[in-house]
Amino acid sequence: MPIVRIEMIEGRDLTQKRELAEVFTREMARICGCSEAAIHIVFDDIQKQDWAIGGQLLHDKIPG
Repeated sequence: MPIVRIEMIEGRDLTQKRELAEVFTREMARICGCSEAAIHIVFDDIQKQDWAIGGQLLHDKIPG
């Protein structure tokens, strides 16, 4: 059972997540030779205040 974890800054809507789930599932099954039903995808929406790059919180780097 492949598990794909997608961590990204919050703000994507359900339509975007549905498309990501469909595409990742289809391509993972094709590449790994397993059934689509075996693939699990977990979306982790991270707040900008909880993610830092280069020593700076994204909250401070990307306002709004």
